[in-house]
Amino acid sequence: MTPGVERDGAPVVVGGVEVPPGERRRIQLPAGRLATGAEISIPVEVIRGTRPGPRIWLSAAIHGDELNGIEIIRQVLAESPPRRLNGTLLAVPIVNVFGFITQSRYLPDRRDLNRSFPGSRRGSLAARLAHLLMNEVVEGCEAGIDLHTGSDDRTNLAQLRGDFTDPETRRLALAFAPPIIVQAASRDGSLRAAATAAGAHVLVFEGGEAGRFNRAAIDQGTRGVLRVMEALGMRKASSGAPSPPPPLRSERSSWIRAGRSGLVRLDVEPGDRVEKGARLGVIKDAFGDRILRVRSRVPGIVIGLTRQPHVNRGDALVHVAELEP
Repeated sequence: MTPGVERDGAPVVVGGVEVPPGERRRIQLPAGRLATGAEISIPVEVIRGTRPGPRIWLSAAIHGDELNGIEIIRQVLAESPPRRLNGTLLAVPIVNVFGFITQSRYLPDRRDLNRSFPGSRRGSLAARLAHLLMNEVVEGCEAGIDLHTGSDDRTNLAQLRGDFTDPETRRLALAFAPPIIVQAASRDGSLRAAATAAGAHVLVFEGGEAGRFNRAAIDQGTRGVLRVMEALGMRKASSGAPSPPPPLRSERSSWIRAGRSGLVRLDVEPGDRVEKGARLGVIKDAFGDRILRVRSRVPGIVIGLTRQPHVNRGDALVHVAELEP
């Protein structure tokens, strides 16, 4: 199936279940078994509008401890009855069901699912899950939004990452209207890389931190996804809704790292503007005697930072995106 065929009224079949126009179905994709023998599956909700249109997917919790995307998808689904939808929405709120159950970023074998795409039917557990998602959900979609948070005790400013040299991806990113869009090369094995190779336009949303809900990131993500659906002609624009400000844009970002081991106290938060050489915080030893000031090497905006006070030399502390004029 090629991207865009939904516009021609092709059947929508997920997990062997056909979803007719004007219907919504919740489907469990068999993902394997636990060591106890219990079956485990990936939950998918398919909403097929009453009229033809694009086919897109939403995915969250590819890293099992990243929860904001689950709530974003729940709220988007609540706003998407079939009678108000053109085309088809495929929503996968929990991709890494194994990691979600154990509250872990990874799979039981410590593999990162987002480095395992496009996957293999006979490979590792990660490869099998990646293959299942690609073949049952991503194939045939012309666009997708993959929802993430920060990791490893880090929090992120709400942002979009993607290849914005592609005109359609850039158009959808501007419609999403996050605080900032960051040009980022795709990583081998990521869902974005595999889906892009399959012909889809992919946005990666980052916002908040792992293991907890962040209300601002969830709100920005939900409204952004709905605006993308409007830009694709899948739903009517909200009448009277104020236009969001245009997002900031960045072509390059870098992490400021710890120059010494110790305890760090940061004086900035995501969204803060910083100048080159600006003080971001200090690193001290346990007695506060040895002090190292953390300074920004570049001007820009803070798009991520660590929440872990205990740091070793070389640890990532503050993520600064340089802004386009």
